[in-house]
Amino acid sequence: MIESPTEQTRRMQALVSELWRLEGPHVENHVGDVAWMRFQHAGREGEWRIRIWEEDGEPIAWAWIRRPGTLGHEIHPRHRGGALHDDVLDWFEANVAGDELRVSSLTTDTERLGFLRGRGYEIEAAARVFSYHLRKLLEIPEPSLPSGYRLRAVEPADLEARVELHRVVWAPSRVTMESYTKLQTVWPYRADLDCVVEAPDGSLAAYCLAWLDDANRVGELEPVGTHPDQRRRGLAAAVCRFALRRLQEEGATQAIVYSIAGSEATALYESIGLRQHARSLQLLKRRTF
Repeated sequence: MIESPTEQTRRMQALVSELWRLEGPHVENHVGDVAWMRFQHAGREGEWRIRIWEEDGEPIAWAWIRRPGTLGHEIHPRHRGGALHDDVLDWFEANVAGDELRVSSLTTDTERLGFLRGRGYEIEAAARVFSYHLRKLLEIPEPSLPSGYRLRAVEPADLEARVELHRVVWAPSRVTMESYTKLQTVWPYRADLDCVVEAPDGSLAAYCLAWLDDANRVGELEPVGTHPDQRRRGLAAAVCRFALRRLQEEGATQAIVYSIAGSEATALYESIGLRQHARSLQLLKRRTF
């Protein structure tokens, strides 16, 4: 039987959630990441290769070639660095035509880093480094906004404006009404965690999409954005604090976010109490044919 993208995504998320149970924040993905990456763009399935490995009916590894020559993957710790991990890399390398192969790893995952280096991958010094930030959800300051702005969750009538805000923030963006409508049907998307700032004129000025892995009580902020005409007013910090408070209200005890190291986003997250606990490095392998 052919598996639907939603069914396949749920199996990938099941492994990610299990890794969070076992390894806490030292996991490169969150269940929200998987949903967002898989469904933010419509009609891209033909560009991707995905494979899931199972044991006794449970997912123990997955591999996803989302960009040419670049692998995203997760693997259960009992198989990390072993024969199954070799199988994952063998599958990746067999499905890439070019001579450059890229894969990433958190700095805290020393076992994975060591395994990848043993396979001929080396840290790519010129590549972007991502900072992973973590915050315990204890006392979160009340968000502060300029006069006339207000914080709220999205409503059904906001769909077109919500999509347009994302597209303006990340122009050129491939997010569409079709893709966002689909995203809203996928676990663990929740409209009450899709947080926005409404401007005095009723338009949407900023947003923070929050995701909750309720089994592990860990939230994620991904993505976050402010309309270019509304920046430098503290809106991003306010909507992120609002999202963190909403996650706390829904049972989360911690939240994560990641950013390009040294970027304005990094400074934003640090300013609201999210502290770097790891970095994601890109590793490169060049091969000859």
